[in-house]
Amino acid sequence: MEGVNMTDLLENYRRVLDGVKQAALEAGRDPAQVRLLAVSKTFPAEDIRTVFEAGQLRFGENKVQELQAKVPVLPAEIEWHLIGHLQSNKAAKAAETAQWIHSVDSVHLAQKIGNAAARLGKKINILLEVNISGEESKFGLHSFEDTAPAAEAVLQFPELHLCGLMTMAEPGVPEVRLRSTFAGLRALRDRLETEFRIPLPELSMGMTSDYREAILEGSTIVRIGSAIFGGRDYSKK
Repeated sequence: MEGVNMTDLLENYRRVLDGVKQAALEAGRDPAQVRLLAVSKTFPAEDIRTVFEAGQLRFGENKVQELQAKVPVLPAEIEWHLIGHLQSNKAAKAAETAQWIHSVDSVHLAQKIGNAAARLGKKINILLEVNISGEESKFGLHSFEDTAPAAEAVLQFPELHLCGLMTMAEPGVPEVRLRSTFAGLRALRDRLETEFRIPLPELSMGMTSDYREAILEGSTIVRIGSAIFGGRDYSKK
């Protein structure tokens, strides 16, 4: 699909950076503790290049096939994050193209990624996806009891670095509900750190509509797409 014009794109990007900074300051946090992941799914490589040249290094894609198309034609300095649901039969391709995978939601998937990373001799940063809100339409682990075995599976592979957790909040709910969801992910992370005696510094939570609430509850990675690149036309995908 066509992206927004370059001037609007850069204005959007700077506005988002400022919004993230202000939310961090409101939370009493150092803005450097919160990193912006520009979600570029469905948008052309030219838009990604424009935002990259403005200083953005981290980009997120939902689908392995989009990563495969974009990675070869864009600067090697870009740090690619796969944030969408990952089927186990695409784990090897994901391992080839992404430096970060946010959506590990089973022991089996963790093992498939780990085996692929071992064959490639590549280090991959892993986040476990947790469905804190309990929505039936969303993927993800649900509790400590099923998150802990997935963490154990990741930790079996030297090539995989377990960094933390990821979640999505329900759309259109009150701030108190958003913050409860994000606080729940933080609490689960804290329990895993205690049980496994390892640091899990990353909380990937917060998108265009709720990144402020996520930052208030400790998010370290906010995944923002439409506020930067504009609305998406999925009919063309």
